[in-house]
Amino acid sequence: MSWLNEFDDRLAALDAQSLRRRRREVVPEQGARLNVDGESLLAFCSNDYLGLSQAPELREAVRTAVDHYGVGAGASPMVSGHSVANAALERELAGAVGLPRALYFYAGYATNASIVPALVGEGDALFSDALNHACLIDGARLSKAVVHRYRHADLRQLDALLAASPARRKLVLSDAVFSMDGDVADIATLHALCERHDALLLLDDAHGFGVLGPQGRGALAAVGLTGAGASPRVLYMATLGKALGVAGAFVAGPDRLVEWLLQKTRSYTYATAAPALLAEAVRASLRCVLGADGEHRRQQLRARIAQLRTGLAPGADGRIDAAGWTLMPSDTAIQPLVIGDNETALSVMAALRDQGLWVPAIRPPTVPAGTARLRIALSAAHDAADVDTLLRALRMAAARTAMATA
Repeated sequence: MSWLNEFDDRLAALDAQSLRRRRREVVPEQGARLNVDGESLLAFCSNDYLGLSQAPELREAVRTAVDHYGVGAGASPMVSGHSVANAALERELAGAVGLPRALYFYAGYATNASIVPALVGEGDALFSDALNHACLIDGARLSKAVVHRYRHADLRQLDALLAASPARRKLVLSDAVFSMDGDVADIATLHALCERHDALLLLDDAHGFGVLGPQGRGALAAVGLTGAGASPRVLYMATLGKALGVAGAFVAGPDRLVEWLLQKTRSYTYATAAPALLAEAVRASLRCVLGADGEHRRQQLRARIAQLRTGLAPGADGRIDAAGWTLMPSDTAIQPLVIGDNETALSVMAALRDQGLWVPAIRPPTVPAGTARLRIALSAAHDAADVDTLLRALRMAAARTAMATA
């Protein structure tokens, strides 16, 4: 029998462990609602943290750009794909994050998976937080550097690993906001350790840019490591498909490091550039983020975070904790509610869907075994009534779970 026939058994094994993933077909509706497989649902699953993906300013920017540039970029940025819109966006992104230079990529995953191997290689040392995003992990593997994985947020262990490494070139990788836990890295201490051990820090702020820091300028700006405080040993990466509501990513930092990435990053050199229409949409979004509208949206988001956390606090009406669920500590839009086993997490997700809500159940290998969870993603598009609806549904689901396990 051909080994290709084994895939049926492998898929069945995923089903048996409640680990098989399924896609849905969605159409955006008003506010925070999505039409999912033909059903209108109140969604708590999107990384559109400021609700900008449907903003009229972005729609108008795309319409204007299509008339001016057409649709596709046509070639790599190194050939003819680097439009004047892309160039303007790079300058504006660098200014927004207070760093000398930025490089604009078509996708966030491809950015990290390629810039890491461009920075270090065989014989070098790489130090990665245990909960880093998969794109950083894949970049580390592709680099062929010696990888040291330190316990999540354990900077004492990182310090010891850096001190023990004989490598001349050392690269530290960390998310700024961890995508499944919602906690924020101790960036100031990470930078101090890199200073002490002559290492370079690559910070992935996919979930912080647009939301954290003054005017939403990001987690690096929040700790004063931009502008006059910018460091020559920090590279800052962020995506443009989350709080900014569009697509793509960028990396910013010292001119010589960004120039090196321009020369050596394979996903930049050998892929068709992001279309100018997307660059113009990001430029419009960036203006919103940095302006009064952006501050209003961040205030709305902070209010929804506080509302949810108050409603799910231990001992709050409804006793979420009585079901054995744990709301992880997070002040960000990512609010993980740990359920435990995969099957229960899926059944809670289904129960919420029966009540008209879409809240995704996240299972291994995305999160550690035994920590399957609801990843509640809040947005400025949610209003207080939306969060109240979610809280009522969670209390009902928790009560049923507590009764079933009593």
